[in-house]
Amino acid sequence: MHEGTAQPRWDRQDRWEQWTQRPLLALAVMYAVAYAVPIVDTSAGRSTTVVCTAVEWTVWGAFAADYLIRLALTTGRRRFVRTHWLDLCAVVLPLLQPLRLLRLVSTLLLVGRRARMASQIRMTTYVVGAVVGLLMFGSLAVLSVERESPGGNIRTLGDALWWSFTTMTTVGYGDHSPTTGLGRIIAVGLMLSGIALLGVVTANIAAWFIERFEKDDVEERAQTEAILALTEEVRALRSEVAALRDGARKAPSLTAGHPPH
Repeated sequence: MHEGTAQPRWDRQDRWEQWTQRPLLALAVMYAVAYAVPIVDTSAGRSTTVVCTAVEWTVWGAFAADYLIRLALTTGRRRFVRTHWLDLCAVVLPLLQPLRLLRLVSTLLLVGRRARMASQIRMTTYVVGAVVGLLMFGSLAVLSVERESPGGNIRTLGDALWWSFTTMTTVGYGDHSPTTGLGRIIAVGLMLSGIALLGVVTANIAAWFIERFEKDDVEERAQTEAILALTEEVRALRSEVAALRDGARKAPSLTAGHPPH
């Protein structure tokens, strides 16, 4: 009885995740725009800031509703919470302290979790998207907290992009650096993310080479086995030909020893 009801619920959950994948990604793009506009456009009025903030919370609410719906559609809810604890943290995070940076982190986490569920999104695309997303969001985040700092040296978007790029690649020229506590926390996150992404890229390249070498080894072994099999067939044919020759030589001698009557 339970098995008969589990399959439809699983089908509904799977269909829901497939149906909501693109809308949630579109909402994530809206969130990125709403997050960036007040930071890039310093002349934006209060009404624009209020609209952007409302869009940010709307996107977060959509992801929170998506989590609750997936939780309702699954049969093993405790297992779902255990295996999707990062989703839960990302949903609860903005409620603990309603800072824009926390909403940024939670949205990035939720988008990443939902993107990994899509089988058609390849690892390369995910890594490239993660790099671009972290670079842009890191730049915007550090610019928002460092631009008004009295001793800050990250004043423009170009400075922020350059700092994010050198930080993610762990180059760190030192010409631009955060001076506030929150800016340094962002720097730590970017450095760890850059190291992690570099490890993923390196692991993918190594896996590709290993797979290629294994494929070449398999093809080489197959060719060697085919050559050995062909060699055995040639030897067998030679043995048969030699046997036929011996038989042909013995036949005249037998007929010579028994003359016809």
